Amino acid sequence: MMDSQWHIYQVFEQERADLPHRNAGSVHAPDAEMAMENARDVFARRPNCTSMWVVPERAIFPKTVQELQTAPLARADSPSARVDLQSTPLARADSPSARVDPSPARVDLQSTPSTPETYLVFQKQGQTARETFVAHVGDVSASSPHHALSLALEKFSGKNVFVWWIVPERAIIKSESTDAPSMFDPAHTKKYRNHLSYPVEPIMRQLKSAREILENDGGQMTGDE
Repeated sequence: MMDSQWHIYQVFEQERADLPHRNAGSVHAPDAEMAMENARDVFARRPNCTSMWVVPERAIFPKTVQELQTAPLARADSPSARVDLQSTPLARADSPSARVDPSPARVDLQSTPSTPETYLVFQKQGQTARETFVAHVGDVSASSPHHALSLALEKFSGKNVFVWWIVPERAIIKSESTDAPSMFDPAHTKKYRNHLSYPVEPIMRQLKSAREILENDGGQMTGDE
C-alpha cells in the first residue's frame, strides 16, 4: 500500500494552556504539512485541543530506563546518538499551516551542530492507565541529542521516568495560536465526534426498565382476566 511508504510523524496535543503537550499517537504523511492536517482530523475529534505539534519520528532520540541501566549513553558522534531528518520532508516554507522558517524542505539533523541548540525533553513517568502519555517536561540547550539527554537526566530526573524522548526544536512543526479557531473550534459543533454524545449504557438501562414494566403490566392483566 502507498501509505506504508509515507513517513511517520508523532503527534502531540495540548488540551489546555496550563497542561503540557502529550503524545497522542502517530500519523503517516508525505510531508509535515499533510501530517498536521492528518493529525488534526484524527486527534482533534473532541473539543479539548488548544495546540498541536507534529514531529518526524526519525527526529526523536528515544531511551528507556532499561536501556540506560544496562548500557552507558552512546558517544555524541555515535550513529545511535543521532536523529535523522535528512530523508524526511518538513513542511514547505510557504505553508501557512506549519509556519516553518524559510529553509530547505529537507533538514539534515545527523550532523552535530557547531553551536548548542534547543532540545525538547519528553518523559513517560508512570505505568498505570492514567499515566501512559509521553509528555513534554522542559527544554535544554545542547550540542547533540546525546548531550541533551545527559543534561535532561540531571535536570528532570526527580520522578520515576520509564521513557525519555529528546527532540530538536527545529524538527517540531507547531500549530499557531491564530490557527486554533479554524483547526480546533469546529470540534465543538461536531457532537458526533464526542463519545459523550452516545450515552449507550443509560439508554440500554432505560429500555430494559421499560421492558420489565411492560412485562409486569402484561402479567397483571392476564391475572385479572
